[in-house]
Amino acid sequence: MTLHIHNVTFDCTDARALGTFWAELLGWNVYYDDDPEVVVAASFPSTSLGLLFIPVPEGKTAKNRQHLDLTPDAGTRDEWVERALALGATVVGDHRTPEGTGWVTLADPEGNEFCIERGAAETGPRHSRAFRITT
Repeated sequence: MTLHIHNVTFDCTDARALGTFWAELLGWNVYYDDDPEVVVAASFPSTSLGLLFIPVPEGKTAKNRQHLDLTPDAGTRDEWVERALALGATVVGDHRTPEGTGWVTLADPEGNEFCIERGAAETGPRHSRAFRITT
């Protein structure tokens, strides 16, 4: 028996505005109806991962306990950082090195943190880490 992740959910103030930011950044689509919730996904109905934005009355008050790590399929890390900034993101931490390694931690317009790492074009093929699963 297995489960899959259907959506990653973000509490937010303005679901349509924040959903639009993420759709523009990821090249996905924004879906909504009369409900205040917004879904951002590559297609709808989505059989893969989506982002769900739900309006809440309170703002973000602390550092995220989790965040998304984004890796370019095409282009460079630095090009995608500039795109995110142009869309309204802000830099939280710049961990790039003079040698070209590293990542940039950003925040979306409502303060949700995410990282942009180097993609395969910059790093070459990655070797996935092996984990031992115990039950």
